[in-house]
Amino acid sequence: MKWICCCVEDNDLYGLLPAESRQRADSIQEALSFAEASDGLLILADTYPDAPVVVRSQDWEAISAKGIRVFGEFLGEPGCEIRESGHRRLVVASDFFGKGLSAGRILSIHDCRCVIMPYKAPPPSHLVLGKVAGFERAMFGLPVDSWPVLYGEPAGGRLLAATKLSHFVTGRYAPVEAWRALWQRILHWLCPGLPVPALLWTPSVNAAYGREELLAADCEEKALQRAARWHIRSRLLVHSSRTRTLAGLVADGKEVCRAPSPSEPLGNGRLGILEGYAANIQADGSQPRRLPVRCDCNSESAMALAFAAATESLPGTGVMAANLLDFVCFDSRIQQAERADPEHPAFGLMAWGVTTPAWEKATYGDDNARAILAILAAGALLGSRRWDEGVAKALLANLRTTGIHGFRGNRIDIDELARHGWRHYHERDIINPAPHYESYLWACYLLAWRLSGLDLFVQRAREAIRATMDAYPDGWRWTNGFLQEQARMLLCLSWLVRVEDTGQTRAWLARIADDLLAQQESCGALRERLGPPGTGKYPPLASNEEYGSREAPLIQEDGDPVCDLLYTSNFAFLGLHEAAAATNDARLRAAENKLAEFLCRIQVRSDAHPYLDGGWFRAFDYSRWEFWGSSADLGWGAWCIEAGWTMGWIPAVFAMRRLGLSLWDLAGRSRAGEHIPRLAGLMGLA
Repeated sequence: MKWICCCVEDNDLYGLLPAESRQRADSIQEALSFAEASDGLLILADTYPDAPVVVRSQDWEAISAKGIRVFGEFLGEPGCEIRESGHRRLVVASDFFGKGLSAGRILSIHDCRCVIMPYKAPPPSHLVLGKVAGFERAMFGLPVDSWPVLYGEPAGGRLLAATKLSHFVTGRYAPVEAWRALWQRILHWLCPGLPVPALLWTPSVNAAYGREELLAADCEEKALQRAARWHIRSRLLVHSSRTRTLAGLVADGKEVCRAPSPSEPLGNGRLGILEGYAANIQADGSQPRRLPVRCDCNSESAMALAFAAATESLPGTGVMAANLLDFVCFDSRIQQAERADPEHPAFGLMAWGVTTPAWEKATYGDDNARAILAILAAGALLGSRRWDEGVAKALLANLRTTGIHGFRGNRIDIDELARHGWRHYHERDIINPAPHYESYLWACYLLAWRLSGLDLFVQRAREAIRATMDAYPDGWRWTNGFLQEQARMLLCLSWLVRVEDTGQTRAWLARIADDLLAQQESCGALRERLGPPGTGKYPPLASNEEYGSREAPLIQEDGDPVCDLLYTSNFAFLGLHEAAAATNDARLRAAENKLAEFLCRIQVRSDAHPYLDGGWFRAFDYSRWEFWGSSADLGWGAWCIEAGWTMGWIPAVFAMRRLGLSLWDLAGRSRAGEHIPRLAGLMGLA
């Protein structure tokens, strides 16, 4: 009794089967020449994803004659219809797998190609592929528009799969324990008399440390070094030999390009850095690069590289950091064209990005704020005043488009700004208690007041913070999670304590910190949480059909055990660091330390995909200890890596911890404030 596998020798499943219980054949005919009735036959798809496996009618007759149970995958006829999965996920649709994988359980099968057979009626299926809302289970039941993936009558001796299920290691199918249970059930069905194998494998992309594994004494230093190398090995820094190709892809409406080859030349920052890695994992386990060239990601990457230089984590990164800052401030259109014209109301603002007109027209206050903070920090680390005037312009440009209560609104497009003029925004009576979009600008304004003494900065920041705290929590407008809003508020509240150390300001900071830390798990993770219904911009999905159609949280409901390193944990790490520095509160420092250890543990480790090694994905399921979450977000799903937001601030905080610095102290070294009196007069704010 054995499992007979028709496959190449490096098939994922075959390689995990016990040697004494398996036998390989190059063809169905060879397998049938020695197969016995007690054996289980697996016809595995060596030709996936290019062409389906063709099984001749005489082979089926021979299989039936021998009475062999058979599993076949990606079977079809030449020219049959093959569809790509897109945002569809795998859902258990029957009780075939037992309690371990009950109906409604969700699995990810990345970049799936599925044979669509011309059935008059879909067969009874054990697995289906479709858009499905939910974190682990189908929240709204099985998708109506679904494709059969695993079907057949077990009593009849055949199980057929419309795709390649045996590709689960190379294709990075997730979660691991679910795929292990799936295959153990199929193998047991094929050969009930054989012991079910453990099917143990180490994912090709994994967390750096296990949950209970002893951390190295220098784990933070190593995490910082690996993050610095990621900025180089990611090959997101644009090289001159790639500019024409990238421009062509953008012109064709593409937002992603393939993963880099090891021989692809390295950029040096002069042409900017791409946004990061998209979440859609390819059939070979690779991930495509996101093509947008963003203001915030470029500035924050420059900061991370400047910190790498300051901590001597990687040679040569200081030059790359300076090149990126030049790209942002001088060499791209981020702060040029209309934004460099003193007569234009957009003077001094920074474009969202420069990839297409759709990116270039927009100005987000939170993106500008993080770019400002990053440039101030990087300039101080590099010991250069070269970018001070550009930062001063950006501070004043955002201030003069901020309304009378200190709120700017989520976004202002340049055509609207040209039509209304900056005074329209400066005099707006707007209240927008949305920390995701607003609060980092308030931190910038508090710092700008420290650097320049211009009272309008602190006045508008103070009033906005007070109004936002008055509205907390039910009046807040959250983006795609409530915890991220709390995380964002920590920075401005910490710096308000620096400016006005009163019982009120400390109480505000303590309240937000307490509520955020109520979500911190024993492992250090910050569990994601939703906000009050009806007040979220991107709430959980309301139907299966919504999956993959818009921005979305990583969770479907409170309690899902996942943390978000794009929107929450990265900014909480910075916020806790600054809060502990501002208050000298041992409890806040302990929470920061706990989060630091967790981030060291879950940093990506991968030899197979070196451009991912040293990064941090958006989602981590700390219950499974695996990269997993609802990847419903249209642009930034569970497995994405953002060059700036995530890969800028997490390494920055590790570096500041090593250097004994706070961002308040570091950015406070800037002399950008010396430009503000002159520019304020030029820009109508004197």
